[in-house]
Amino acid sequence: MATECNQKTFAFHPLGRRAVVARFDGGRITSDAGGLLLRETERLTGIVRQFAHCFSDYRDPDLIEHTLEELLRQRIYGLALGYEDLNDHDDLRHDPMLAVLVEKADPTGNTRLRQQDRGKALAGKSTLNRLELTPVRANHKSRYKKIAVHRTSVDAFFTNIFLQSFRVPPRRIVLDLDATDDPIHGHQLGRFFHGYYKNYCYLPLYIFCGEHLLCARLRPSDIDASAGCVKELERIVSAIRSKWPTVHIVIRGDSGFCREHIMHWCEGHDVDFVLGLAKNERLGSEIESELLQAKEQFKRSGQAARVFKDFSYQTRTSWSRSRRVVGKAEHLAKGANPRFVVTSLSAKDHPARVLYEVEYCGRGDMENRIKEQQLFLFADRTSAATMRANQLRLWLSSVGYTLLVALRRLGLKRTELDHAQCDTIRLRLFKIGARVQVTVRKIWISLTESCPYRCLFEQVYNHLRDQQPIPLRC
Repeated sequence: MATECNQKTFAFHPLGRRAVVARFDGGRITSDAGGLLLRETERLTGIVRQFAHCFSDYRDPDLIEHTLEELLRQRIYGLALGYEDLNDHDDLRHDPMLAVLVEKADPTGNTRLRQQDRGKALAGKSTLNRLELTPVRANHKSRYKKIAVHRTSVDAFFTNIFLQSFRVPPRRIVLDLDATDDPIHGHQLGRFFHGYYKNYCYLPLYIFCGEHLLCARLRPSDIDASAGCVKELERIVSAIRSKWPTVHIVIRGDSGFCREHIMHWCEGHDVDFVLGLAKNERLGSEIESELLQAKEQFKRSGQAARVFKDFSYQTRTSWSRSRRVVGKAEHLAKGANPRFVVTSLSAKDHPARVLYEVEYCGRGDMENRIKEQQLFLFADRTSAATMRANQLRLWLSSVGYTLLVALRRLGLKRTELDHAQCDTIRLRLFKIGARVQVTVRKIWISLTESCPYRCLFEQVYNHLRDQQPIPLRC
Protein backbone atom coordinates (compact mmCIF):
# COMPACT_ATOMS: atom_id res chain seq x y z
CA MET A 1 0.00 0.00 0.00
CA ALA A 2 1.07 3.57 -0.65
CA THR A 3 1.97 5.49 2.50
CA GLU A 4 0.95 9.04 3.37
CA CYS A 5 3.80 11.53 2.83
CA ASN A 6 3.79 13.63 6.01
CA GLN A 7 7.48 14.48 6.23
CA LYS A 8 8.02 18.23 5.70
CA THR A 9 11.81 18.49 6.04
CA PHE A 10 14.66 16.28 4.80
CA ALA A 11 17.93 16.67 6.68
CA PHE A 12 20.99 15.47 4.76
CA HIS A 13 24.57 15.25 5.96
CA PRO A 14 26.02 18.73 6.52
CA LEU A 15 28.35 20.68 4.27
CA GLY A 16 31.08 21.76 6.66
CA ARG A 17 29.33 23.71 9.42
CA ARG A 18 26.21 24.27 7.37
CA ALA A 19 23.19 22.01 7.69
CA VAL A 20 21.72 20.70 4.40
CA VAL A 21 17.92 20.76 4.61
CA ALA A 22 15.42 20.07 1.79
CA ARG A 23 11.72 20.89 1.59
CA PHE A 24 8.98 20.63 -1.00
CA ASP A 25 8.12 24.30 -0.64
CA GLY A 26 9.60 25.91 -3.75
CA GLY A 27 6.23 26.73 -5.29
CA ARG A 28 5.29 25.91 -8.86
CA ILE A 29 8.56 24.74 -10.39
CA THR A 30 9.04 23.15 -13.79
CA SER A 31 11.97 21.37 -15.35
CA ASP A 32 10.86 22.15 -18.94
CA ALA A 33 10.92 25.96 -19.13
CA GLY A 34 12.90 25.85 -22.37
CA GLY A 35 9.79 24.47 -24.05
CA LEU A 36 8.86 28.12 -24.58
CA LEU A 37 11.13 27.95 -27.64
CA LEU A 38 8.86 25.25 -29.07
CA ARG A 39 5.86 27.47 -28.46
CA GLU A 40 7.59 30.29 -30.34
CA THR A 41 8.41 27.92 -33.21
CA GLU A 42 4.76 26.90 -33.37
CA ARG A 43 3.78 30.58 -33.56
CA LEU A 44 6.01 31.00 -36.60
CA THR A 45 5.09 27.79 -38.42
CA GLY A 46 1.62 26.73 -37.25
CA ILE A 47 2.69 23.08 -37.52
CA VAL A 48 0.45 21.69 -34.77
CA ARG A 49 -2.41 23.98 -35.78
CA GLN A 50 -2.26 22.62 -39.33
CA PHE A 51 -2.01 19.05 -38.04
CA ALA A 52 -5.24 19.62 -36.07
CA HIS A 53 -7.01 20.26 -39.39
CA CYS A 54 -6.38 16.59 -40.25
CA PHE A 55 -8.95 15.50 -37.63
CA SER A 56 -12.70 15.68 -37.25
CA ASP A 57 -13.85 16.41 -33.71
CA TYR A 58 -17.44 15.24 -33.23
CA ARG A 59 -17.61 16.10 -29.52
CA ASP A 60 -20.16 18.60 -28.22
CA PRO A 61 -18.13 21.81 -27.70
CA ASP A 62 -20.34 22.77 -24.75
CA LEU A 63 -19.33 19.61 -22.86
CA ILE A 64 -15.55 19.63 -23.28
CA GLU A 65 -12.71 21.43 -21.48
CA HIS A 66 -9.83 20.40 -23.77
CA THR A 67 -10.04 21.35 -27.44
CA LEU A 68 -8.62 19.11 -30.14
CA GLU A 69 -5.69 21.46 -30.75
CA GLU A 70 -4.91 21.56 -27.02
CA LEU A 71 -4.87 17.76 -26.85
CA LEU A 72 -2.52 17.55 -29.82
CA ARG A 73 -0.25 20.25 -28.44
CA GLN A 74 -0.04 18.44 -25.11
CA ARG A 75 0.80 15.12 -26.73
CA ILE A 76 3.33 16.48 -29.23
CA TYR A 77 5.07 18.84 -26.83
CA GLY A 78 5.25 15.99 -24.33
CA LEU A 79 7.14 13.85 -26.86
CA ALA A 80 9.45 16.73 -27.77
CA LEU A 81 10.22 17.28 -24.07
CA GLY A 82 11.05 13.60 -23.55
CA TYR A 83 7.82 12.13 -22.13
CA GLU A 84 7.24 9.03 -24.20
CA ASP A 85 4.17 7.45 -22.57
CA LEU A 86 0.57 8.48 -22.10
CA ASN A 87 0.95 7.52 -18.44
CA ASP A 88 3.35 10.45 -18.00
CA HIS A 89 0.51 12.88 -18.59
CA ASP A 90 -1.28 11.96 -15.38
CA ASP A 91 1.62 13.75 -13.65
CA LEU A 92 2.25 16.35 -16.34
CA ARG A 93 -1.32 17.64 -16.11
CA HIS A 94 -0.22 19.46 -12.95
CA ASP A 95 2.61 21.32 -14.74
CA PRO A 96 1.72 24.98 -15.37
CA MET A 97 4.61 25.31 -17.84
CA LEU A 98 3.21 22.66 -20.16
CA ALA A 99 -0.21 24.31 -19.76
CA VAL A 100 1.33 27.57 -21.03
CA LEU A 101 2.75 25.75 -24.04
CA VAL A 102 -0.64 24.19 -24.72
CA GLU A 103 -2.21 27.69 -24.59
CA LYS A 104 -4.46 26.99 -21.60
CA ALA A 105 -6.14 30.24 -20.51
CA ASP A 106 -5.76 29.20 -16.84
CA PRO A 107 -2.39 27.42 -16.45
CA THR A 108 -3.13 26.69 -12.79
CA GLY A 109 -6.27 24.69 -13.54
CA ASN A 110 -8.05 26.30 -10.58
CA THR A 111 -11.09 27.18 -12.69
CA ARG A 112 -11.81 23.63 -13.88
CA LEU A 113 -15.49 22.68 -13.69
CA ARG A 114 -15.17 19.62 -11.48
CA GLN A 115 -13.70 19.88 -8.03
CA GLN A 116 -11.58 16.77 -8.52
CA ASP A 117 -9.93 18.31 -11.61
CA ARG A 118 -8.97 21.64 -10.06
CA GLY A 119 -5.24 22.25 -9.98
CA LYS A 120 -4.86 20.08 -13.11
CA ALA A 121 -4.95 22.32 -16.15
CA LEU A 122 -4.25 19.58 -18.67
CA ALA A 123 -5.85 16.35 -19.85
CA GLY A 124 -5.00 12.99 -18.31
CA LYS A 125 -4.10 9.80 -20.14
CA SER A 126 -7.70 8.60 -20.39
CA THR A 127 -8.68 11.69 -22.35
CA LEU A 128 -5.58 11.74 -24.53
CA ASN A 129 -5.85 8.11 -25.58
CA ARG A 130 -9.17 8.85 -27.28
CA LEU A 131 -7.09 10.35 -30.08
CA GLU A 132 -5.62 6.91 -30.74
CA LEU A 133 -8.64 4.72 -30.03
CA THR A 134 -11.32 6.48 -32.08
CA PRO A 135 -12.59 3.98 -34.71
CA VAL A 136 -12.64 4.74 -38.43
CA ARG A 137 -16.37 5.36 -38.69
CA ALA A 138 -16.75 7.58 -35.63
CA ASN A 139 -19.27 10.42 -35.89
CA HIS A 140 -21.28 12.76 -33.67
CA LYS A 141 -23.50 9.82 -32.60
CA SER A 142 -20.55 7.83 -31.19
CA ARG A 143 -20.64 7.54 -27.41
CA TYR A 144 -17.08 8.10 -26.16
CA LYS A 145 -14.40 8.24 -28.84
CA LYS A 146 -15.27 10.97 -31.33
CA ILE A 147 -11.96 12.40 -32.63
CA ALA A 148 -11.24 10.85 -36.03
CA VAL A 149 -8.01 11.28 -37.97
CA HIS A 150 -8.02 11.38 -41.78
CA ARG A 151 -5.12 9.59 -43.42
CA THR A 152 -5.17 11.51 -46.71
CA SER A 153 -5.13 14.81 -44.83
CA VAL A 154 -2.12 13.75 -42.76
CA ASP A 155 -0.29 12.65 -45.90
CA ALA A 156 -0.88 16.07 -47.45
CA PHE A 157 0.09 17.80 -44.19
CA PHE A 158 3.70 16.57 -44.18
CA THR A 159 4.17 17.56 -47.83
CA ASN A 160 2.68 21.00 -47.19
CA ILE A 161 4.95 21.64 -44.21
CA PHE A 162 7.93 20.71 -46.41
CA LEU A 163 6.83 23.15 -49.12
CA GLN A 164 6.24 25.93 -46.60
CA SER A 165 9.75 25.60 -45.21
CA PHE A 166 11.28 27.02 -48.41
CA ARG A 167 10.86 30.72 -49.10
CA VAL A 168 12.51 30.22 -52.51
CA PRO A 169 11.91 26.97 -54.44
CA PRO A 170 15.07 24.85 -54.73
CA ARG A 171 16.41 23.87 -58.15
CA ARG A 172 16.96 20.23 -57.15
CA ILE A 173 15.74 17.94 -54.37
CA VAL A 174 16.61 14.36 -53.44
CA LEU A 175 13.94 12.11 -51.92
CA ASP A 176 15.45 9.35 -49.77
CA LEU A 177 13.46 6.14 -49.29
CA ASP A 178 14.13 3.61 -46.56
CA ALA A 179 12.40 0.94 -44.52
CA THR A 180 13.38 0.04 -40.97
CA ASP A 181 12.29 -2.37 -38.27
CA ASP A 182 10.02 -1.29 -35.45
CA PRO A 183 10.24 -4.16 -32.92
CA ILE A 184 7.02 -5.09 -31.13
CA HIS A 185 6.70 -7.26 -28.07
CA GLY A 186 2.98 -7.85 -27.72
CA HIS A 187 0.27 -9.25 -29.98
CA GLN A 188 -0.50 -6.12 -31.97
CA LEU A 189 -2.50 -6.33 -35.18
CA GLY A 190 -0.10 -6.70 -38.12
CA ARG A 191 2.52 -8.53 -36.07
CA PHE A 192 4.85 -10.73 -38.15
CA PHE A 193 8.31 -12.22 -37.76
CA HIS A 194 10.95 -10.72 -40.06
CA GLY A 195 13.78 -13.05 -41.04
CA TYR A 196 16.35 -10.31 -41.73
CA TYR A 197 15.78 -8.43 -38.46
CA LYS A 198 15.17 -11.68 -36.56
CA ASN A 199 12.28 -10.37 -34.47
CA TYR A 200 8.58 -9.54 -34.55
CA CYS A 201 8.22 -6.05 -35.91
CA TYR A 202 6.50 -3.54 -38.13
CA LEU A 203 8.28 -2.34 -41.26
CA PRO A 204 7.54 1.41 -41.57
CA LEU A 205 8.37 3.22 -44.81
CA TYR A 206 10.08 6.61 -44.51
CA ILE A 207 10.63 9.25 -47.17
CA PHE A 208 12.87 12.21 -46.32
CA CYS A 209 14.23 15.17 -48.23
CA GLY A 210 17.34 16.10 -46.29
CA GLU A 211 16.10 16.54 -42.73
CA HIS A 212 12.48 17.08 -43.82
CA LEU A 213 10.07 14.19 -43.22
CA LEU A 214 7.60 13.61 -46.07
CA CYS A 215 6.19 10.18 -45.27
CA ALA A 216 6.04 7.86 -42.25
CA ARG A 217 3.86 4.91 -43.20
CA LEU A 218 3.42 2.06 -40.73
CA ARG A 219 3.29 -1.34 -42.47
CA PRO A 220 3.31 -5.00 -41.44
CA SER A 221 6.66 -6.72 -41.92
CA ASP A 222 5.50 -9.57 -44.17
CA ILE A 223 5.99 -7.43 -47.30
CA ASP A 224 8.80 -6.30 -49.57
CA ALA A 225 10.64 -3.19 -48.40
CA SER A 226 9.52 -1.34 -51.53
CA ALA A 227 5.80 -2.15 -51.19
CA GLY A 228 3.63 0.94 -51.66
CA CYS A 229 6.53 3.20 -52.67
CA VAL A 230 5.15 4.17 -56.06
CA LYS A 231 1.83 5.21 -54.55
CA GLU A 232 3.60 7.42 -52.00
CA LEU A 233 5.93 8.88 -54.65
CA GLU A 234 3.02 9.66 -56.96
CA ARG A 235 1.24 11.82 -54.41
CA ILE A 236 4.41 13.49 -53.06
CA VAL A 237 5.91 14.29 -56.47
CA SER A 238 2.54 15.53 -57.74
CA ALA A 239 2.14 17.87 -54.75
CA ILE A 240 5.69 19.19 -55.06
CA ARG A 241 5.43 19.84 -58.78
CA SER A 242 2.10 21.60 -58.40
CA LYS A 243 4.02 24.25 -56.42
CA TRP A 244 7.48 23.91 -57.99
CA PRO A 245 6.89 22.80 -61.60
CA THR A 246 10.54 23.11 -62.68
CA VAL A 247 12.26 21.42 -59.74
CA HIS A 248 14.59 18.51 -60.57
CA ILE A 249 13.66 15.48 -58.45
CA VAL A 250 15.93 12.52 -57.71
CA ILE A 251 14.96 9.49 -55.62
CA ARG A 252 17.56 7.50 -53.74
CA GLY A 253 17.42 4.17 -51.93
CA ASP A 254 19.30 0.96 -51.19
CA SER A 255 18.95 -2.31 -53.10
CA GLY A 256 15.63 -3.03 -51.38
CA PHE A 257 14.12 -0.35 -53.63
CA CYS A 258 15.80 -1.43 -56.87
CA ARG A 259 12.59 -2.72 -58.45
CA GLU A 260 11.45 -2.52 -62.06
CA HIS A 261 8.12 -0.87 -61.25
CA ILE A 262 9.84 1.94 -59.32
CA MET A 263 12.46 2.62 -62.02
CA HIS A 264 9.82 2.39 -64.76
CA TRP A 265 7.61 4.89 -62.93
CA CYS A 266 10.54 7.31 -62.50
CA GLU A 267 11.43 7.08 -66.19
CA GLY A 268 7.83 7.84 -67.14
CA HIS A 269 7.50 10.83 -64.80
CA ASP A 270 10.78 12.70 -65.38
CA VAL A 271 12.19 11.65 -62.01
CA ASP A 272 15.81 10.50 -61.78
CA PHE A 273 16.94 7.69 -59.50
CA VAL A 274 20.08 6.42 -57.78
CA LEU A 275 19.48 2.96 -56.30
CA GLY A 276 21.66 0.27 -54.83
CA LEU A 277 21.89 -2.92 -56.88
CA ALA A 278 22.33 -6.31 -55.23
CA LYS A 279 25.47 -8.26 -56.21
CA ASN A 280 25.36 -11.30 -58.47
CA GLU A 281 27.79 -13.31 -60.59
CA ARG A 282 27.16 -11.37 -63.80
CA LEU A 283 27.80 -8.05 -62.10
CA GLY A 284 30.89 -9.45 -60.42
CA SER A 285 32.33 -10.56 -63.75
CA GLU A 286 31.90 -7.02 -65.11
CA ILE A 287 34.45 -5.60 -62.65
CA GLU A 288 36.92 -8.47 -62.33
CA SER A 289 39.83 -6.45 -63.74
CA GLU A 290 38.94 -3.47 -61.53
CA LEU A 291 38.92 -5.72 -58.46
CA LEU A 292 42.42 -6.90 -59.38
CA GLN A 293 43.56 -3.28 -59.76
CA ALA A 294 42.12 -2.42 -56.35
CA LYS A 295 43.84 -5.43 -54.81
CA GLU A 296 47.23 -4.39 -56.25
CA GLN A 297 46.75 -0.83 -54.99
CA PHE A 298 45.92 -2.14 -51.54
CA LYS A 299 49.05 -4.29 -51.48
CA ARG A 300 51.23 -1.31 -52.38
CA SER A 301 49.69 1.22 -50.00
CA GLY A 302 48.14 -0.85 -47.23
CA GLN A 303 45.12 1.46 -47.46
CA ALA A 304 41.60 0.75 -48.72
CA ALA A 305 41.57 1.05 -52.52
CA ARG A 306 38.67 1.83 -54.86
CA VAL A 307 38.38 1.55 -58.63
CA PHE A 308 35.14 2.42 -60.42
CA LYS A 309 33.62 1.16 -63.66
CA ASP A 310 30.72 2.59 -65.66
CA PHE A 311 28.75 0.13 -67.82
CA SER A 312 25.30 -0.76 -69.16
CA TYR A 313 23.43 -3.67 -67.65
CA GLN A 314 20.10 -5.44 -67.99
CA THR A 315 18.76 -8.39 -66.05
CA ARG A 316 17.66 -11.45 -67.99
CA THR A 317 13.96 -11.19 -67.14
CA SER A 318 13.00 -8.58 -64.54
CA TRP A 319 14.15 -5.32 -66.19
CA SER A 320 12.38 -3.89 -69.23
CA ARG A 321 15.47 -2.12 -70.56
CA SER A 322 19.22 -1.68 -70.22
CA ARG A 323 20.32 0.90 -67.62
CA ARG A 324 23.49 2.61 -66.47
CA VAL A 325 25.28 0.82 -63.62
CA VAL A 326 28.32 2.02 -61.66
CA GLY A 327 30.44 -0.68 -60.06
CA LYS A 328 32.71 0.03 -57.11
CA ALA A 329 35.65 -2.39 -56.98
CA GLU A 330 36.97 -1.96 -53.46
CA HIS A 331 39.61 -3.92 -51.57
CA LEU A 332 39.87 -3.71 -47.78
CA ALA A 333 41.95 -5.48 -45.17
CA LYS A 334 39.19 -8.10 -45.00
CA GLY A 335 39.20 -8.63 -48.76
CA ALA A 336 37.15 -7.57 -51.77
CA ASN A 337 34.07 -5.42 -51.20
CA PRO A 338 32.29 -4.86 -54.54
CA ARG A 339 29.17 -2.66 -54.67
CA PHE A 340 26.83 -1.56 -57.48
CA VAL A 341 24.48 1.32 -58.15
CA VAL A 342 21.92 1.69 -60.97
CA THR A 343 20.97 5.20 -62.04
CA SER A 344 19.23 7.33 -64.66
CA LEU A 345 21.70 10.20 -64.16
CA SER A 346 24.06 10.81 -67.07
CA ALA A 347 27.75 9.90 -66.98
CA LYS A 348 28.61 13.34 -68.39
CA ASP A 349 27.15 15.24 -65.43
CA HIS A 350 27.77 12.56 -62.79
CA PRO A 351 31.06 10.62 -63.22
CA ALA A 352 31.21 7.19 -61.65
CA ARG A 353 33.18 8.08 -58.51
CA VAL A 354 31.13 11.20 -57.80
CA LEU A 355 27.89 9.34 -58.42
CA TYR A 356 28.75 6.67 -55.88
CA GLU A 357 30.63 8.61 -53.20
CA VAL A 358 28.57 11.79 -53.26
CA GLU A 359 25.16 11.01 -54.72
CA TYR A 360 24.58 7.50 -53.43
CA CYS A 361 26.51 7.52 -50.15
CA GLY A 362 24.75 10.76 -49.18
CA ARG A 363 21.71 8.66 -48.33
CA GLY A 364 23.42 7.56 -45.11
CA ASP A 365 22.26 10.78 -43.45
CA MET A 366 18.66 9.62 -43.78
CA GLU A 367 19.42 6.68 -41.50
CA ASN A 368 20.54 9.17 -38.86
CA ARG A 369 17.21 11.00 -39.17
CA ILE A 370 15.27 7.75 -38.70
CA LYS A 371 17.33 6.85 -35.64
CA GLU A 372 16.81 10.36 -34.30
CA GLN A 373 13.04 9.99 -34.51
CA GLN A 374 12.92 6.46 -33.13
CA LEU A 375 15.36 6.96 -30.26
CA PHE A 376 14.62 10.54 -29.20
CA LEU A 377 11.00 11.08 -30.26
CA PHE A 378 9.82 7.56 -29.46
CA ALA A 379 8.50 6.57 -32.89
CA ASP A 380 8.91 2.94 -31.82
CA ARG A 381 6.32 3.19 -29.01
CA THR A 382 3.81 1.23 -31.08
CA SER A 383 2.31 -0.85 -28.29
CA ALA A 384 -1.40 -0.19 -28.99
CA ALA A 385 -3.54 -3.13 -30.10
CA THR A 386 -4.41 -1.87 -33.59
CA MET A 387 -2.34 -0.63 -36.52
CA ARG A 388 -4.58 2.43 -36.79
CA ALA A 389 -3.67 3.52 -33.25
CA ASN A 390 0.00 2.75 -33.80
CA GLN A 391 0.01 4.69 -37.07
CA LEU A 392 -1.30 7.73 -35.19
CA ARG A 393 1.46 7.30 -32.61
CA LEU A 394 3.99 7.27 -35.43
CA TRP A 395 2.44 10.43 -36.87
CA LEU A 396 2.48 12.21 -33.49
CA SER A 397 6.18 11.40 -33.17
CA SER A 398 6.70 12.61 -36.74
CA VAL A 399 5.00 15.94 -36.01
CA GLY A 400 7.20 16.34 -32.92
CA TYR A 401 10.25 15.70 -35.10
CA THR A 402 8.98 18.18 -37.71
CA LEU A 403 8.54 20.84 -35.02
CA LEU A 404 12.10 20.31 -33.77
CA VAL A 405 13.44 20.49 -37.34
CA ALA A 406 11.67 23.84 -37.70
CA LEU A 407 13.28 25.03 -34.45
CA ARG A 408 16.68 23.87 -35.71
CA ARG A 409 16.17 25.68 -39.00
CA LEU A 410 14.71 28.94 -37.66
CA GLY A 411 16.29 29.28 -34.23
CA LEU A 412 19.52 27.29 -34.12
CA LYS A 413 21.05 28.47 -37.37
CA ARG A 414 24.54 29.90 -36.84
CA THR A 415 24.69 28.59 -33.27
CA GLU A 416 26.69 25.76 -31.74
CA LEU A 417 23.59 23.55 -32.07
CA ASP A 418 23.16 24.25 -35.78
CA HIS A 419 23.31 20.51 -36.58
CA ALA A 420 22.52 19.08 -33.15
CA GLN A 421 20.35 16.01 -32.71
CA CYS A 422 16.97 16.23 -31.00
CA ASP A 423 18.18 14.87 -27.66
CA THR A 424 21.01 17.42 -27.51
CA ILE A 425 18.56 20.23 -28.21
CA ARG A 426 16.28 18.87 -25.49
CA LEU A 427 18.99 18.58 -22.83
CA ARG A 428 20.58 21.97 -23.47
CA LEU A 429 17.59 24.15 -24.31
CA PHE A 430 14.40 22.56 -22.98
CA LYS A 431 15.42 21.05 -19.64
CA ILE A 432 15.73 24.33 -17.77
CA GLY A 433 14.39 24.68 -14.25
CA ALA A 434 12.10 27.62 -13.52
CA ARG A 435 9.55 28.88 -11.03
CA VAL A 436 6.16 29.71 -12.56
CA GLN A 437 4.01 32.41 -10.96
CA VAL A 438 0.57 33.16 -12.39
CA THR A 439 -0.97 36.55 -11.65
CA VAL A 440 -4.01 38.30 -13.06
CA ARG A 441 -2.06 40.08 -15.81
CA LYS A 442 1.15 38.11 -16.24
CA ILE A 443 2.76 34.72 -16.12
CA TRP A 444 6.21 35.09 -14.57
CA ILE A 445 8.68 32.38 -15.48
CA SER A 446 11.82 32.74 -13.36
CA LEU A 447 14.51 30.73 -15.14
CA THR A 448 17.36 29.36 -13.06
CA GLU A 449 20.34 31.72 -12.93
CA SER A 450 22.76 28.79 -12.98
CA CYS A 451 21.66 27.53 -16.43
CA PRO A 452 24.93 26.72 -18.25
CA TYR A 453 23.39 27.48 -21.66
CA ARG A 454 21.88 30.86 -20.86
CA CYS A 455 23.72 32.69 -23.66
CA LEU A 456 22.70 30.03 -26.17
CA PHE A 457 19.07 30.29 -25.04
CA GLU A 458 19.17 34.08 -25.53
CA GLN A 459 20.69 33.65 -28.99
CA VAL A 460 17.99 31.18 -30.09
CA TYR A 461 15.25 33.37 -28.62
CA ASN A 462 16.50 36.38 -30.59
CA HIS A 463 16.65 34.36 -33.80
CA LEU A 464 13.03 33.28 -33.36
CA ARG A 465 11.80 36.74 -32.44
CA ASP A 466 13.43 38.21 -35.55
CA GLN A 467 11.47 35.85 -37.82
CA GLN A 468 8.12 36.56 -39.42
CA PRO A 469 5.44 33.83 -39.39
CA ILE A 470 5.73 31.57 -42.43
CA PRO A 471 2.95 32.20 -44.98
CA LEU A 472 0.65 29.19 -45.17
CA ARG A 473 0.54 28.92 -48.95
CA CYS A 474 -0.47 25.26 -49.22
